Amino acid sequence: AMLRREIGATPLGTLSAIVLRDLIDRRVKQGAGGVTIAGDLSFLSAVLNWGRHVRQWDIPARLALDARASLVHRGLNTRGNQREREPTDAELARLYAHWEANNRQRIDMPTLVRFALASGMRQDEICQLRVDDVDREARTVVIRDRKDPKHKQGNDQTVPLLPEAWAIVQPRLQGREGCNVFDAHAASVSAAFTRACTALDIKDLHFHDLRHRAAAQFFRMGLDIPRVALLTGHKTWAMLRRYTDIKPSDVHTAVARHTAESANIVPMKRNRAAR
Repeated sequence: AMLRREIGATPLGTLSAIVLRDLIDRRVKQGAGGVTIAGDLSFLSAVLNWGRHVRQWDIPARLALDARASLVHRGLNTRGNQREREPTDAELARLYAHWEANNRQRIDMPTLVRFALASGMRQDEICQLRVDDVDREARTVVIRDRKDPKHKQGNDQTVPLLPEAWAIVQPRLQGREGCNVFDAHAASVSAAFTRACTALDIKDLHFHDLRHRAAAQFFRMGLDIPRVALLTGHKTWAMLRRYTDIKPSDVHTAVARHTAESANIVPMKRNRAAR
């Protein structure tokens, strides 16, 4: 809608670097930041590439990309600030107590939050899980149309349910079919989480931050990048790295665990040799 408003009247044949320069100037005056404008131009680039390669129109497909590159020279920051926020144990305890003490709370928020922490799934993914997509023997679930930058639909992914997540899901399967695992809508969950944080004066915490903590916890458990990526759905390490928060103490813990396991294995081998 913004592109239609700003450059919709421009004939395609006259679209030029000057037109996009003026577009950027107007967007800056409107208060848009570098990240937003970069997104605008990326969207426009996708449209131009479609016209060039699908419709075979004679248009400068790289025009929007070149304009996007100019943002850096304008002093605009095109990289968003990465969030490092994750809930503390104390904050989670306060949230659980708040919901459990609220008799008017219809959504089982404590269970949904615990499942988010145990699974690393997105809010929408959790609310859309289907009972029929759970494999009881393999302890897996199919996430339908999982978010992917290249595939908007049909990106179904089978993921394992780790013990804590399985303990939450299993009781909800008995005698049920053709329905969702959790009886909650994503918008309602988001609103309930925000209201609780406001009531408890917990600053700058979102439901999505639970995913940040879950991913970091998976690494602390000793899972490697491919296994964590399977759980979270990230396609590249660059995408997954934003959700990790490994501390120096975590490295020491992992090394100590590995050393202890090695020490337990070596004597066993020696005993067998002695026999």
